[in-house]
Amino acid sequence: MPTNRRQFLQAAGNLAVASTLPLIASRTQSSHAKEPQALLPIVDTHQHLWDLNRFQPPWLKDAPPILSKSYVTKDYLAATAKVNVTQAVYMEIDVAPQQQVQEAKHVIELSRSKEHPTAAAVISGRPNSPEFATYINQFKDVPEIKGVRQVLHVDSAPRGLCLEPTYVQSIQLLGKLGKSFDLCMRPTELSDGKKLASQCPDTRFIIDHCGNADPKAFLADNQSSEEPWHQVDQWKRDMDGLASLTNTICKISGIVARAPKGWSAEHLAPIIDFCLLQFGPDRVVFGGDWPVCLLGAPYASWVSALKEVISQRSEQEQRKLLHDNAVRLYGLG
Repeated sequence: MPTNRRQFLQAAGNLAVASTLPLIASRTQSSHAKEPQALLPIVDTHQHLWDLNRFQPPWLKDAPPILSKSYVTKDYLAATAKVNVTQAVYMEIDVAPQQQVQEAKHVIELSRSKEHPTAAAVISGRPNSPEFATYINQFKDVPEIKGVRQVLHVDSAPRGLCLEPTYVQSIQLLGKLGKSFDLCMRPTELSDGKKLASQCPDTRFIIDHCGNADPKAFLADNQSSEEPWHQVDQWKRDMDGLASLTNTICKISGIVARAPKGWSAEHLAPIIDFCLLQFGPDRVVFGGDWPVCLLGAPYASWVSALKEVISQRSEQEQRKLLHDNAVRLYGLG
């Protein structure tokens, strides 16, 4: 199974030439399904942008060709033109540490501009660094900076890193500053995420990509040539543990990038439904994960599939997931 970002990107790139899986019957074929709320407003809490003339994220050198180019605001606006995204929260792109301050200042400028849908940002950081407190304190009074993320499913982040004393103290500091922390880690290590969140009760944790759930884990036997990133029972147990903590939020994002070739909404439904059940309607937000979502589908197709999965839920619950919770949790105007 893939254990890091490089292996995931290589596997995702291979999907382009993989054989098509039989599609499972769509939920919209049911005569009882509600009509999707096509024009509900959306706040995208996971917007990536990278201008390769400005930033050179090291991980892109191993990325499939579709990701190895610049993606800027005009491209994002084109990708989201028909889905009614009203605001977006920029998500750090794992730049080299020496570019972190530059990235932060750039997204503050974007967030203050009326020409961009970007309204706030989660910036990169290295909580295990002794310089982290100095780094984050320079943004403590910047309202556009909502939190910090460090990608933990890379070779440079061994298991247990997030439980080291310096790391824990840094995440506790985020809570004191009113900033959140995005958990983006190997799905087999989510129990470490729970231990971290338990030690930092005053810090809000956003669990990216449904805990990096892999839709292929939910396929019937022999439907995929790839070994999934985790086992279903282990993922459910660990996500349930995270959901039991009141300082955790689940971000419904990222899973389409790992979807099998020929996927349908039904391939994503077990993950989405489980997360919505465990975290409840008030502790979930939507994330586009564009342009990484392009490994599985265009932005509009991902939104359409999500709306199909949640179509049986009340309009109020749909609004909370797609818009209202993000406005409340990120303090967006």
